[in-house]
Amino acid sequence: MTNRLGVYDRKTNETDISVSLNLDGTGQNNISTGNAMFDHLLSQIGRHGLIDISISVKGDDELGWHHIVEDTAVCIGRALKEAVKEGKGITRMGHSFVPLDESLSLAVVDFSGRGYSILEMDLLSDSDLGDLTSDLIVHFLETLSREAGFNLHLQILRGNNNHHKAESSFKALARAFNMALSIQNKVNNEVPSTKGTIT
Repeated sequence: MTNRLGVYDRKTNETDISVSLNLDGTGQNNISTGNAMFDHLLSQIGRHGLIDISISVKGDDELGWHHIVEDTAVCIGRALKEAVKEGKGITRMGHSFVPLDESLSLAVVDFSGRGYSILEMDLLSDSDLGDLTSDLIVHFLETLSREAGFNLHLQILRGNNNHHKAESSFKALARAFNMALSIQNKVNNEVPSTKGTIT
């Protein structure tokens, strides 16, 4: 089977972003958004999802991080959708519990073609997240699920430290991706839907 690749480039008056990813990678990352905390969280998706990711972002960070975070989610989502294509052979659904010290997160995904998210993250506002705000983390995940066309339920079950809670949630998402996007050898040429399509 050939590698499942997704590439998406987008240039607007606010941002200039290039994303490429390989769902059949080994977790190699080359990520530069200009925001160290954002880079750190995105790298968890690659490393723990075993997805090779390259992201290059330039944007109007002098206005804050909203445009950069939102547009990066759009580009990753569309590259992910391209890589999944019609979803032949994928497990489709995946879930993962991931701890990080006192924090514990649960992520459940369904690559159904329908982008929808329910997020219960309980992140404190602007605490221990570097230059990244808690509401932008939530907005990133909402936008990512919508653009990539997957259903996401993500819940931080416990935790005190904002960094730990955010990182465990992205690791849980990565592991859920890894499960959902793995190929089932028994049905490696079938679309995992009774409708016959997830597009």
